[in-house]
Formats: sequence, C-alpha cells, structure tokens
Amino acid sequence: MGCDGNNATPPSFAIAAGAQEIDPRRVAESLVERFGAGGMDPRVRQILPSFDAPFYQAGLAGYSDAAMRIIARRHGCPICVTEALLDRTLLAGGRGFAKADLGDIHDNIPGGVEDQPLIGQIMGSEPSEMAAAAVMMIEQGKRGAKHYRKAAYKEGTPDFFREKRGGSRATHTPQLEAEPESTTFAAIDVNLACPVKKISKKARGGHWLREPDGAIRILEAVREALPAEIPVTMKIRRSYDDTPEMVENFFRLFDAAYDIGIAWATVHGRTVEQKYIGPSRWDPLKHLVERNPERIIFGSGDVWDSEQIFRMIGYTGLAGVSVARGCIGNPWVFRQARSLLEGREPMPPTLQEQREVLEQHFELALAVNQSMRDPELHTAKNMRKFGIRFAAHHPNGEEVKRAFIQVKSLEEWGEVLRIWYGQEENQ
Repeated sequence: MGCDGNNATPPSFAIAAGAQEIDPRRVAESLVERFGAGGMDPRVRQILPSFDAPFYQAGLAGYSDAAMRIIARRHGCPICVTEALLDRTLLAGGRGFAKADLGDIHDNIPGGVEDQPLIGQIMGSEPSEMAAAAVMMIEQGKRGAKHYRKAAYKEGTPDFFREKRGGSRATHTPQLEAEPESTTFAAIDVNLACPVKKISKKARGGHWLREPDGAIRILEAVREALPAEIPVTMKIRRSYDDTPEMVENFFRLFDAAYDIGIAWATVHGRTVEQKYIGPSRWDPLKHLVERNPERIIFGSGDVWDSEQIFRMIGYTGLAGVSVARGCIGNPWVFRQARSLLEGREPMPPTLQEQREVLEQHFELALAVNQSMRDPELHTAKNMRKFGIRFAAHHPNGEEVKRAFIQVKSLEEWGEVLRIWYGQEENQ
C-alpha cells in the first residue's frame, strides 16, 4: 500500500473555525502587497529562486509522474515533488520495483528541461541507506547502484553512524561526496508522513513520529551526505495521534529538523493514525506558525481548489500550500491560483481547453511509458484514472466518467475525446 489516499474521505472542509469565511482574493492581494509579484515568501525564493508562488504539486503515488508534473507546470505550478521512492529499491538499481509498494523509478526521474525544478521524495528505515540513496538521486545514479550500496553498507553494517566522542548526537562518515548533475533534483524531501505499513517491524514514513530519535538520525544522515547547496526538506503529519506523548514527539522531531538544517517542513493537518479518513485540522498548523515565525513552514490537507489555497494561508500564516488530491485531473487549480494573485477572476476550463490538456497528457504519458512492453496499451489503461478525474469538469461528467472507465486502447481513448470533447454543443 502506497501513499495514494485509497479509501480516502471525499472532499470536505478542514476543521478551522472561520476559515471558510476568509476572502481568498484579499489574501492573495495581501501576499502580493507584502512580497511582490507571485506572493512568495522571499526566504523560499532565496533557496529556490524559481519557486515564485505560494503553492506546489505534492507527490501522489500512482499519479505524479513526469507527464502529470509537466501538465501542472504548463498551468502555473512553480515546483513539483515526486511520489515517495523507497531507498532500498533505489539502491537495488530498481530491481523488483514492479512489486514494490511505492512508485516506479521511471515515473519519478526528472522529465527533462520542462520538468524543473523537481524535488525528489525519499522514504526508508535506515540512516545509511537513506543517505546513500539521496546521493544516488542527486547524482542520477551515475556511479552505478553497486557503488551506492557499498557506501550504504560500509564495513558490512547498514549504518554510517558513529557516536561522537563525548557527545549525545550521532554523526556519520559516508564514502560519497555528491556531485549534482546538470539536470537533477532541486532538493530532497524526506517523507516522515505517509501512513504505510512497517516493514520487518522497522519504522518508515509516518511511523517515525512514534520513534523521533530514529527520524532525527535519518535527517542528520541525509543532510550531511548532500552538498550544502542541495536543500533538504521534510514531509510530516501534525502528530502520530492526538495523545500528549505523540504531540510531544512531533515537536521534538520538528525542532530537531530545523536545528539539523532542513530548509522547510510541509505539515499535513491529519494525524498518521487518521490515514486519509476524516477532515484535516488547520488549527494546529496555525499554532505551529505562531510558535515558529522564523521558520519556513508549508501546509497540506483538504486543499481542493484555488480558493482553499489562499484560505489555508490566510488562516494559518503558512508560507505556502501543498496541493495533493485537489490537483488530480485539475491542473487548472494552479492557473486559477495565479489569476487570484494577479487580481483576475479565476476561470474554469472550457471544453476545448479540457480536450487539449487530455491530448497533451496522453502524449506525455506515452513518452514516459516507452520502456513498457506495450506503451500504448499501458498508457491507455493508466490514463483512465486521470480521465475519470478530468470528467468532473465536463457538463456531462457522469457519462464522461463512465466512458473513460471503459477505455482499454488508444483508439477507445480517442473515441471518448471525439464524442465528448469534440462538439461545441456539449458545453
């Protein structure tokens, strides 16, 4: 099971008293007044100059491949994140990836010049493996998987760490000095949020909120292994659950992460225990920003449209927002958010715009899937899940959704577009 939100609660408002009465246009206007065009906190732009608006596309398992990312960028998304990649699968050179519970490598490599800047997200259980895999991602694996595995398992043990003499914190001495490629990840994001199952009783993802010391060692390892100019960020949930012990764990991990040198954290408004069920809470995010005004913090959870982007920012004071399920089949959310920042009315997509995006998305997905045994068949089947979500914008949404569900070939995909997106009277 990956971090894909299966069995998730349908779209609903987050728990945030008064947030739905906030005027998103006024929030967008105030951001531009404060920070200039684009409304982005200058602290973020100092780290990644092209991150010029206060929102980005989250990594979504099974969805956010290069094709989806490029479509989002063409509609105003300033930066994207890959779905979580398992460190051990990276170190294995991708072998067995079809059976892994996290995303395919070929979906998560940078998709050329148009797919920049891109943040690579990584998840795992061992500090040494996470550090070596992070270097491998930044270097685009140019030294070969065997070299990175050797560094990860130095002296026959999966641990780079050695206690500093007389100190309580651990450090490591990786045998790698990362040399970033010209086209690589702009940053590495450590996933400490996903409610995946444990593997061999080892924590990963959101389970680290129950074991914050282990998460801190992972962050130390990744930060130390990468060049200083490569930012390290983290994705985290507001707590494992709502018990006082777990809330205390969150703050211990959160504070330590910034001390280690992460650039920012994206905090989801649900607990790990909630998984994807029930509303998120924005009030803990608001209190977190009030407690840490000097730190860059992004938020996530129940952001379904462009107006919710700015309501979340207006309510919490966050530097920006991660858009997750709200952008599946809806790249226009980013265009609409840009419109609000520019003082224009956010417009829904016309039927012609919908068709053009569906055609572009299919063409890009086909390019991504060229390594598959039957690229056209794989793409046609895989694109059904996108078509179903795109159908929500069509005036005959339910009929179009049923039509996309039946698609099994390139010809059938084209037929749905011809029937439902080819006639002006369908609008």
